[in-house]
Amino acid sequence: MVDEIFNDAKLRMNKAIEHCMQEVSQVRTGRASANLLDNIKVDYYGVPTPLKNIAHVSAPEAQLLLIQPFDPTSLELIEKAISDSNVGLTPNNDGAVIRLNVPMLTEERRKELMKTVHQYAEDGKVSIRNIRRDINDRLKSQKDNGLSEDNLKRALDNVQELTDANIKKVDSIVIEKEKDILI
Repeated sequence: MVDEIFNDAKLRMNKAIEHCMQEVSQVRTGRASANLLDNIKVDYYGVPTPLKNIAHVSAPEAQLLLIQPFDPTSLELIEKAISDSNVGLTPNNDGAVIRLNVPMLTEERRKELMKTVHQYAEDGKVSIRNIRRDINDRLKSQKDNGLSEDNLKRALDNVQELTDANIKKVDSIVIEKEKDILI
C-alpha cells in the first residue's frame, strides 16, 4: 500500500513538472521558437484545432517564424487565430506562407518575462508541496492499517527526498529559461 502511495506521488509530481515546463516554454525569448505558438487554436471547419495539426511551423532564422499550412485555404484562418491570440506577434501573409517577425527584447521586457517565469516556477513548487502534503496525510492514515512507526518515518523521508528532487528540477528549468531570456 505504501508503494502505491509513493508511486502516485511520483506520477503526480512528474505531471506538475511537465505542466511547469510547458508554461515556461511558452514564455517568449528573444529568439523565434515554434513553442510560442503551441497554445494557438485555429477555428478549422468549425473545430478548434491546434495550429501544429494544420500547418508546419519552423524557425528558419533567429528572429523569424514561418508557418506553412497543409491546406492553403486555411491561411486566413491561421492569420486570424494568431492575431486574436496574446502572443504579441503580427502575422504577415504573402499568400503561400505566414511570416512572424520576433522582435528583440528590451531590458525592461526581459525583466518582466523573468518575473513571469519565476511565477510559473513558484506555482510548480506550490503544486509539488501540496502533493507532498496530500501524500503525507495518506501515509499517516495508513498508521491505523498497521503501518509501523519506523516504516511511516522512512516513507515520509522518501516523500521529502522526492519533493526536494522535483523542486530542484523546477529550479533547473528556471535557470535554463533565464539563460534564453537574458542572452
